[in-house]
Amino acid sequence: MKWKRITIKTITAAEDIIISTLYDIGLEGAQIEDKVPLTAADKEQMFVDILPDGPADDGIAYLSFFVEECEDGALLFQGEETAESVIIQKVQEELEELKQFLDIGEGTVKVSETEDIDWINNWKQYFHQFYIDDLLVIPSWEQVKEEDKDKKILHIDPGTAFGTGMHETTQLCIRQIKKYVTGTTDILDVGCGSGILGIIALMYGAHSAKGTDLDPCAITATHENMEVNGITEGSFEVMIGNLISDRATQDAVGYECYDIVVANILADVLVLLTPVIVNQLKKGGIYITSGIIDDKETTVVEAVKAAGLKVLEITYQGEWVSVTAQKE
Repeated sequence: MKWKRITIKTITAAEDIIISTLYDIGLEGAQIEDKVPLTAADKEQMFVDILPDGPADDGIAYLSFFVEECEDGALLFQGEETAESVIIQKVQEELEELKQFLDIGEGTVKVSETEDIDWINNWKQYFHQFYIDDLLVIPSWEQVKEEDKDKKILHIDPGTAFGTGMHETTQLCIRQIKKYVTGTTDILDVGCGSGILGIIALMYGAHSAKGTDLDPCAITATHENMEVNGITEGSFEVMIGNLISDRATQDAVGYECYDIVVANILADVLVLLTPVIVNQLKKGGIYITSGIIDDKETTVVEAVKAAGLKVLEITYQGEWVSVTAQKE
C-alpha cells in the first residue's frame, strides 16, 4: 500500500487549530514533529523510557497527514478517489483562510510519496537482539543463535507500552533485581509498562509479581510478553491505577506484602511515590528506583531518607541513576 504524505511547515502555537481545521475537510491522524519540551503533566503520565532534555524549542512544527494512494495515482479521500491537486488546493485554501486571523508561520505545503509501508512492522529494522550482562534480549522476528541457546533469554518486542530493556534506567533496575531476588520474593513493579521487570524477576526465580500502570496498554503488552516468555497468569498480575493518590489501588495492591518494590519512573514522581510505597513494602523489603537523571540524584535520595528508608546502594549508567533502599 502506498501513501502520499502531505506536510505543512508551521509554528507550534498553530498546531491544534490546523489539525482541527484539516480534520474537518477529511484529513485525519496528524503526525506532529516539534521540539516542545514535555510539560509536568506529560511527565507524570510517562514511565520511562524517555530521554533527558532535548534540543531547545525553536517554535517550528511540521504536521504530516497521510492519504492512501490508489493504483491509478488518485488518492483515496473521504472514501472516494480524488486527484492529488484537488486535495492540496483544499489544504492551501484552508491555510490561507487561517492566515487571515492567525499566525501559522510559513504555512508551506510539501507532498512526498512513501514507499510501500507495513505501518505496524516498519520500525523492526531498528530493534535487534542485545545482551544485558548474561541476559539475551531478543525480538520475535530474530532467531536465537546456536551458541546462545543455553543462555537466559527474554523475548520481547517494542510496543505501545514502555520497556524493552534498551534504556539505561531499565538495565539499572534489572541488575538490582537480579542481586536481591530469591525464590520467595514477591515483587511489585510500579509503572510496569511492558512488564519487563516483573517478567525478569520471575525468570530469575521470584515467587510472584504484580504490576501497576496508568496506561491500559500496559495490561495487553504485559500479557503478550508473559505468553512469549512462558510466564503463567497466576504468577504475574497487572492492574491499572494510580498508586500515589488512589486509595482503591493501594488497597488492591496490598500492604506490607512485597519483598521488592521497583519503580522505574521519573524523579519528580518518585518523590511523591516513596512515602506511599513504604506501606506496601515488608519490613526488610528492598526498594529499587531508577528513571533518575543525574542532577536529580540528591532529590530522590532525600525523599527516600525522609520516608524512613535506609539507602543501601546508588548505581550509575550513563547519565542515569538508580537508588536502592531498604525498609528497616
